[in-house]
Amino acid sequence: MQRPALVIALTAGLMSTSLAFFSSAGAEDRRFDDPPARVATAVFAGGDFSFLEADFDQVDGVIETTAGFAGGLGERPTYRQVSSGESDHMAAVKITYDPSAVSYDQLATYFVRHIDPTRAESPDCAIGGEARSAIFVSGQGERVAAEASLADAVSELGQPVVTEILPATAFWPAEDQYQDYYVRNAGKYEDHRAACDRDTRVQQLWGAATSS
Repeated sequence: MQRPALVIALTAGLMSTSLAFFSSAGAEDRRFDDPPARVATAVFAGGDFSFLEADFDQVDGVIETTAGFAGGLGERPTYRQVSSGESDHMAAVKITYDPSAVSYDQLATYFVRHIDPTRAESPDCAIGGEARSAIFVSGQGERVAAEASLADAVSELGQPVVTEILPATAFWPAEDQYQDYYVRNAGKYEDHRAACDRDTRVQQLWGAATSS
């Protein structure tokens, strides 16, 4: 979803964050009237892509999020194919961001602390059976950052993580009706997120470290 930088919002009871790369209350509304000198992208998979879109759209420096699929064979998978298990792609989100405002390291850490990296998400709370979590990396710098974020998770949680680090592959956007789903279908989205109890689990894992 393309939007101005927003005040970081509490989502289903998650604790607020004080990270410098998030907007604070009363912060200037950055609409990129003067576009950033350059932009970069990152791709993460972690269950239902509408959850990830909603989370990352709150991060200052994120310009746009796109729901889609990554990590599988074949071209142009559809939502139906992925949700039914006909495709081996993973539900993912592509983040387009301003690297002068937020770093890849910060995005990778934010991702890990908004999922449960210790176990695969229940298929009932994803779009299908491919509910694995993964960080797709392009280049050694991103790999080092991803490895560091997962190593920190192991250290802080005291247990192994199942989130994978995978080479970047083609990213295929989902159909239009699945983009910005949490905005277009707010009621259904909130009910689904609450039923999955995802935020409670994340809060149990990370506590005050959530979003840091």
